[in-house]
Amino acid sequence: LHRLVPIQNAAMPGRSVVHWDKDDLDVLGLLKVDILALGMLSALRRCLDSISQQKGKPFRLQDIPLQSAKTFRMIRRADTIGVFQIESRAQMSMLPRLRPQCFYDLVVQVAIVRPGPIQGGMVHPYLERRRDHSKVDYPAPEIRHVLERTLGVPIFQEQAMELAMEAAGFSADKADALRRAMAAWRRRGGLGPFEQELLDGMDAKGYAPEFAQRLFDQISGFGEYGFPESHSASFAKLAWFSAYLKARYPEHFLAALLNSQPMGFYGPSQLVQDARRHGVQVLPVDVQYSLYDSHVCSAPGSSRQVRLGLHMVKGLSEQGAQAIVSYRQNHPERKLNLACLRQELALSAHDQQALAQAHALRSAYSQRRHSVWDARRPSQTGLLSHAETPDHTPDLPRASVGLEVLSDYQAVGLSLDRHPLSLLRTQLAPLRFSTAEQLNQACPDRRLARACGLVTTRQRPGTAKGTVFVTLEDETGSVNVIVREELAQAQSQALLQSRLLGVYGVWQRDGSVCHLIARRLVSMNH
Repeated sequence: LHRLVPIQNAAMPGRSVVHWDKDDLDVLGLLKVDILALGMLSALRRCLDSISQQKGKPFRLQDIPLQSAKTFRMIRRADTIGVFQIESRAQMSMLPRLRPQCFYDLVVQVAIVRPGPIQGGMVHPYLERRRDHSKVDYPAPEIRHVLERTLGVPIFQEQAMELAMEAAGFSADKADALRRAMAAWRRRGGLGPFEQELLDGMDAKGYAPEFAQRLFDQISGFGEYGFPESHSASFAKLAWFSAYLKARYPEHFLAALLNSQPMGFYGPSQLVQDARRHGVQVLPVDVQYSLYDSHVCSAPGSSRQVRLGLHMVKGLSEQGAQAIVSYRQNHPERKLNLACLRQELALSAHDQQALAQAHALRSAYSQRRHSVWDARRPSQTGLLSHAETPDHTPDLPRASVGLEVLSDYQAVGLSLDRHPLSLLRTQLAPLRFSTAEQLNQACPDRRLARACGLVTTRQRPGTAKGTVFVTLEDETGSVNVIVREELAQAQSQALLQSRLLGVYGVWQRDGSVCHLIARRLVSMNH
């Protein structure tokens, strides 16, 4: 490789950096291959391995059918937290509208929530034609074969190229130049230089000027980022695989996602809350039972259970965690406590305290405070190693539920006890905040509404004209909030800095799609 391009050693061992970018390589005529690394690929592998282990026989991607009524029902109701590509707010908002019925619908779903189709004004016409097929028409018979699979609306980059060839007489080389001018990931495109050539070509083929301009406006949308159909199909395949596994094997899917973090839009807390709503019992970290990774600990046909792994404990070294697992495998009869961790595993004081803070010694200590006290007790060495000292843990008062939940979040990043909002519900009652469940199930359209919850996501898509999409989570579910640009600017501090946010606004319901249109934001951090 060094004979073709300039390279240097990267900061990471065993890695190299090529000085020239992909555009330089194109100019030089060198072959380049894009290899996309996706966290979901690791999650799928882990999930399949877990299922195979439980089944006692291999379970592979090719064993997943491309048609499953249960999975499509889950997708259509936008129950897609953790599912590849279709878990974002924009995608979840589109799913109940597009209502995928087959795999190719997923291919369109992945591609349509992109700047190209949005800027080209293709989204609403496509959705209308899905609802009413009588509205499907084609501008000219000769381009029907280009647009038929997407109901007469160009969705993919390949269709823009084909339209240029069929309607404007572009050669294959010229159409490829058009493709190169389209936007790519992290790079804006621009089809302006092709406008006159496209319009002249369509005029020469006898198309009306109004039609030619409308067709160019649609194609010019791909000056913003749009997906090739092949790319969409590949992503849709991963979306389908992950959706099927979530619908059919939610416990294995959760364990795989936890073991593949960081990835996706949601952190471990949101993933665990969602899995519990799907009937998965999540068991806490425990040195007596946890492996390094989170794992499925239920037998086939029994209740779905996932045991959180030692990897979840903040501050615990991998070496220390692996030492615990190895010791337990070699001494299955031993009950692990701090004395054992100190004397037989020689676990560092830092690791002992991390485990105690996470209440991972719950099998040996009924209270977190007792294990924390013992973990922080200084070990005696040297002259005092044989001195008699009182070996007594004081009768510490039990911590409040609120402190226990706070300790869980600090040490593990989530709590299996009570949701923080449930602890605040009494204080929130005078403010008349509704729960997510009350709003999503019963609040009618255009009704004034109030919601309060933990901010789990904030998204500001480039095509949303400054609108910010926020997700609030409470003990009953989540609420989707839309914050328009003017309000987002006026209350930016509350919007961007609040972990606990109160929202006053108008509830909007369109079928199964629900949003709270914000009118006022209140930071509840205090």
